[in-house]
Order: sequence, then structure tokens, then C-alpha cells
Amino acid sequence: MAGRRRPPLPTTGWSSVASYAGRVPVVVEVVTVIAAPPAVVFDLELDVDVHTASLARSGETATTSTGRRRLHLGDEVTLHARHLGLRWRMTSRITAHERPHRFVDEQIRGPFRALHHEHLFEDLGTRGTRMTDRMSITAPAGALGEVAAHLVLAPYLRRLLRHRATHVGQAAEAGRRPLA
Repeated sequence: MAGRRRPPLPTTGWSSVASYAGRVPVVVEVVTVIAAPPAVVFDLELDVDVHTASLARSGETATTSTGRRRLHLGDEVTLHARHLGLRWRMTSRITAHERPHRFVDEQIRGPFRALHHEHLFEDLGTRGTRMTDRMSITAPAGALGEVAAHLVLAPYLRRLLRHRATHVGQAAEAGRRPLA
């Protein structure tokens, strides 16, 4: 993607909007303060069992490429779940891993044209950790997909990320330690 420039946004007409559709990502950001050290929160975020427990209501299951329950750089995880009344299957890869500050997972197979999820962990000293989830999604299906992404998917993902952050925060603050 380096070196490629994104075309300018369309300025007039539905045909211009339709030709640009599917290229503008929807960005959802959720910030949570957790009363635990960054390393604990970071490790819990990469723990597959914590992930599936946080999304139990969607029936989510996860299979890793290595069999490990905590993900590392280059690992892949395939998620199966029901969201928005539909069955979803998505495989993501950990493409950046800078413990305990940041990691990134990106869709390599799944329902979106692209999905980039950055997890940031800022040390707040005695206050704990500021965890930022920043998810960028490019929808499939042209203009219709982009409209659905903005009106339906973005609010749903924001709620989902908040729910996950609450679950991880409760686990971290209760002293739960992730698997090795």
C-alpha cells in the first residue's frame, strides 16, 4: 500500500459517490481506562479464551493457527460467530506486536474488503492503563455496503468493542492473569 495515493473524494453526483464507494474506511475508536498495568491488559487482549468469553452471547469460537491460547506476531486466528443475525467467519493475523504498548490484527479472509484493528496501551502510572481500540473497516458491496457500514456496522462495532473492553477490564482488575 505504500506509495499508492488514495483518489480524491468525489464532489458531485451519485455516480461519483458510487465509483468511490468501498474505498473509504469506517473508523471506530473506543477508549477505556483500566486499573491494571499495561502488560496485564495487553496479554489479556491477546488471550483467545478471554476473547471468546467476552463475546459468548454471539456464540463466538476461535481457532488459532498454532494451538496456543495467547496470540503472538504472525499468528492467525479464525473466528466463527453470529452478529447482526448473520453467521460470520473471519481469519485475522497479528501483524504488529510491541508488548506492552501496541498490537495490530488484520483480516486476511472474511466478510470485509479490509479490516485493520489497532490496540494501544498507554501507561497512566497509578491510574492504570488507557486502552484504545481503533478499528478501520472497508466494506464490500460498493455504495450499499458503505452506507450499511456507516449506519449499522459502525454503531454495532462500537458497542461490541465497549463490551469487550469492559470484560477485559473486569478480568484485569480482578487480578486474572492470562495464559502463557
